[in-house]
Amino acid sequence: MRVSTPAHRRIADYEGIDGPERIAGLLEMAEKLRGVRVVHVNSTAHGGGVAEILGSLVSLMADAGLRAEWHVLEAPGEFFKITKKIHHGLQGMEVELSDEEKELYMDVLRDNLGRVDLSGDVMVIHDPQPLGLRVLSKGGGRWVWRCHIDLSTPHEPVWSFVRGMLEGYDASIFHLKEFARPDTPTPRVYVMPPSIDPLSPKNRELGESEVLRILERFGVDPEKPILLQVGRFDPWKDPFAAIEVYRRVREMVGDVQLLLVTAMPVDDPDGLVYLEKISRSICGDPDIHILTDYKGVGALEVNAFQRAATVALQMSIREGFGLSVAEALWKRVPVVARPAGGIKLQVIHGVTGYLAETVEEAAKYAALLIRRADLREKLGLNGHNHVKEHFTITRHLENYLKIFGELLGT
Repeated sequence: MRVSTPAHRRIADYEGIDGPERIAGLLEMAEKLRGVRVVHVNSTAHGGGVAEILGSLVSLMADAGLRAEWHVLEAPGEFFKITKKIHHGLQGMEVELSDEEKELYMDVLRDNLGRVDLSGDVMVIHDPQPLGLRVLSKGGGRWVWRCHIDLSTPHEPVWSFVRGMLEGYDASIFHLKEFARPDTPTPRVYVMPPSIDPLSPKNRELGESEVLRILERFGVDPEKPILLQVGRFDPWKDPFAAIEVYRRVREMVGDVQLLLVTAMPVDDPDGLVYLEKISRSICGDPDIHILTDYKGVGALEVNAFQRAATVALQMSIREGFGLSVAEALWKRVPVVARPAGGIKLQVIHGVTGYLAETVEEAAKYAALLIRRADLREKLGLNGHNHVKEHFTITRHLENYLKIFGELLGT
């Protein structure tokens, strides 16, 4: 396990977004937890929403006076193949975990446990990858499992395996109430959505010239409408549905482009498989751009693509939350999405975008927004304000501080 260094963030820097009164209240709340040691553990320092959140959140906790740390698992590829199976199983896919796979999973965690001090006041363990650390640890303190996955319809044998490891935890946190299983064994169960950081490279303001330079670098035409889907290449995000929406929209409105944007984190072995499948399915269409970190796409480039988008898509069939939805809304881009998981918290039908059960519906709404600039502007502004009120990193920090206070009795 290795220590990850978060970006430098100061709570005071968010006064321009939240206002001085809200920031003062946040600092007052944090003062009661000054000196508390909080240890976050997850599976990767780069790629994916959890790493992005921790990159800002841990720094803000430290600025608030907590002794906040972020540790990342070190594991072979075989470990991540197993944890991806667990992820799939928790989201409803019928997978089978062998005894050998379970044993390897615990062996890797046992090896990691020898490299980190998990004797803090609060240990926050993110998602299934490091979940078993509690089973192996003799440390005290309060243990919290932060689940970022849609757990509404899990494959029962996988949930049983996960549930057994949860029995030593003091609390669990889910994005939505419907994700919290009735038989969750933790004494406390919390519901808390994640967040975006408005000041991060992915979300900070960009000038038009900077956006245009990035589009030119990747061969994207700023004069043609842009459909965009940002997310991992896996079966749950359903990038193939986004491709089909693009093809139907092109039939309705003529020239249009599709940007499929993703990162390839080390904890997701499915990424390369789906990249190859997607590359074959687009049949060389020059108006479909596959944009990955392998091509030099980082947080700044994603920011530019989202700001340039006419309509953002999120055709996920399962979704814990979908930070890319909040990112697009923050940039005043309306979103057309399936009503999966946490997307329903963000896309308010007819207010911040449109919810669509089918590809046909999604294409109809996307075409409408391409044709109606006034409607795009209205829904985009609504979306920005909705994210500002509910899904920013300072709101996330406030929710964590409340949970820590309850667990520690402060």
